[in-house]
Amino acid sequence: MENSGLAIAIIGIAALVCQWAAWRARLPAILFLLLTGLALGPIGGWLDPDALFGDLLFPLVSLAVAVILFEGSLTLSVRELGSLSTVVRRMITVAAPVTWAVVAVATHYLFGIGWDLSILFGALMVVTGPTVITPLLRTVRPSERVANVLRWEGIVIDPVGALLVVVVYEFIATQAQGAPFGHSVLLFLEIIVVGLAIGLAAGYLLGKILARQWLPEYLHNLATLSLVFIVFTVCNHLAHESGLLGVTVMGMWLGNQKEVRIHNILNFKENLTILFISGLFIILAARLPREQLLGIFTLAPLLLLLVIQFVARPLSVALATLGSQLNWRERVVLSWIAPRGIVAAAVSALFALRLADQGHPDAEWLLPLTFAVILGTVVFQSATARPLARALNAIEPEPRGVLILGANAVARTLGKALSEQKLPVMLCDSNWDNIRTARMAGLRTFYGNPTSEFANQRLDLTGIGNLLALSPLRELNVIACMHFRGEFGREHVYTIRHTSENHKAEKHQVSDDLKGATLFAERVTYAKLASLIGEGAEIRVTKLTEEFTFEAFQKRKIRGTLLLFEVTEAGKLKPFVAGRDATPKGGSTLLSLAPAERSSESAPQSEPPETPPSPEPQLPD
Repeated sequence: MENSGLAIAIIGIAALVCQWAAWRARLPAILFLLLTGLALGPIGGWLDPDALFGDLLFPLVSLAVAVILFEGSLTLSVRELGSLSTVVRRMITVAAPVTWAVVAVATHYLFGIGWDLSILFGALMVVTGPTVITPLLRTVRPSERVANVLRWEGIVIDPVGALLVVVVYEFIATQAQGAPFGHSVLLFLEIIVVGLAIGLAAGYLLGKILARQWLPEYLHNLATLSLVFIVFTVCNHLAHESGLLGVTVMGMWLGNQKEVRIHNILNFKENLTILFISGLFIILAARLPREQLLGIFTLAPLLLLLVIQFVARPLSVALATLGSQLNWRERVVLSWIAPRGIVAAAVSALFALRLADQGHPDAEWLLPLTFAVILGTVVFQSATARPLARALNAIEPEPRGVLILGANAVARTLGKALSEQKLPVMLCDSNWDNIRTARMAGLRTFYGNPTSEFANQRLDLTGIGNLLALSPLRELNVIACMHFRGEFGREHVYTIRHTSENHKAEKHQVSDDLKGATLFAERVTYAKLASLIGEGAEIRVTKLTEEFTFEAFQKRKIRGTLLLFEVTEAGKLKPFVAGRDATPKGGSTLLSLAPAERSSESAPQSEPPETPPSPEPQLPD
């Protein structure tokens, strides 16, 4: 393609389409990005990245990988790592080295590649990552214990695996200089010292700048990005190939400082990473020569994929779960799901370029083998993991639970009542005081915005299939309803009405298609509920029977009682919704809000006694 501007524009549009397709299909975006790059490059011949970017290609790829590794290392919390379950820790400390060794040996003997590059490729293959795990979990929906192990493995192994790959490569790079072994060790130690020293110093400096507000908030993102680039280039200047180690250490240090608020920086880096990833992998796939692309579809790569899927992963999982509470069905599903993703592709592409420049004889194998494993694991596991989990009865229960936007007094009161009906409940809020109060009440919580990229990777929706948007911020409720409409379905997304909506003309109202169904009654607002609860209104639980029907309840309920929810005999939640007629049947349980002045009055004699609150469900660790 001769027009450079047009080529870049096409890459941007193609990246957008790929991300949208991944969102609609609930599959990892890297699958669509790599296929698009192959179609534009070696298959169609429309895109030639080397001609398009020239000498800038290598620096652009290097800086993009530096940002990706820095963003990943920001999320590695040492405190969280110490609190992980034994199985998750073993997946990092036991399973990863086993996978590394098995893949390295298989690569060496299947392709005749030297041990140095085989060991490097084995290190690349231990990394899964949340960007590929999370979409698969939403599609497969395995049991809660399996989902938690896979999710945390992906989050932790992302930066740890990247750091491992960088260290292995740097050792290979020092040996490639032809120096004696002792000198190679000294060069390797020099790289480690430079990367650690500058990375720690930069992380400490940036942490002080952010904590003491030496820069205005709107410059925090620019300062962070600039410092990442400076650390990367300075490290490489002082000790060749130490830049990636430096930015990884810098991110880990910054992400574990208690006094530093990195929420805005993390959001910025997530958005920037999406931009880099989207363009980077189309470009990298387009660079793959046609003969190497054809080489992917030969017997040796297929055998390698089989070794990874049926030998390396099952063996590593078996050792990591030895003596754990996971049953054999859950272990099989855990062994089946391990797609490779962003870090493996990005780092392999960068090191393939560097090794080729150094004249390494096997450098051309690194990128096509990585792409083959990524495409193979994502496609194969996406197609087979859900049927396998269903056949083994290792899938999550029917999503009856509730995600509540807000942890305010209204949300806590309703959430507590629903949890007492043995429904999984999760409260989300960005207000720490609300979250702390909810936790003290024994409710599960998520501290943050449930529509953020951070939540997309870490919010555990196991067993949850309904959204109650109960935030006092009307716009946030609308955004949450739009966000989770595709996840839960339009009929399972609900929002509370706000007082301002009662005084606005129809042309100023948000469409019902966007905000979800209105909870409870047309004139019931968030402010009204907050006022009632603040005055001491209580939630009453009433069991319907064949004799005491819903019609009888309506006639004998306390005046001013507001109907909230129906929990069917099968345990399904059905909120009462404005504009919809509901006729609960015998066996259902009704939750209603009785005014304070009458909540203590005895129910009429013809009404059956209220069922005592059920104990809060015990969720697996």
